[in-house]
Amino acid sequence: MLGMARFSTLFLAVVIASPALYATFVTHHLDLQTGLLRLLIAVPVAAVMLAVFRMVTHSYGKPDKKREPSPDAATGDEPLRAEAVAGEPFPQRRAEDNP
Repeated sequence: MLGMARFSTLFLAVVIASPALYATFVTHHLDLQTGLLRLLIAVPVAAVMLAVFRMVTHSYGKPDKKREPSPDAATGDEPLRAEAVAGEPFPQRRAEDNP
């Protein structure tokens, strides 16, 4: 489903509900029911947030299957790689130049 029992979802829910949990267990400004209810509400909210994040990032790092192979891929030749340099190059230093 949305992965409500995943560690990341439960951890994010605890982070979201941490002010209510702090007020419940440390300062005793909230009832136990109120603090735990806010944690219970935070679990599906965190699950939806992480599901959207996973949906957006699920294809990152995977090769694009829609691309057509380049003409060089059929022959097995590697394409020529070049590097463009703008400006003046840094002067090379030798070990003898250091004082």
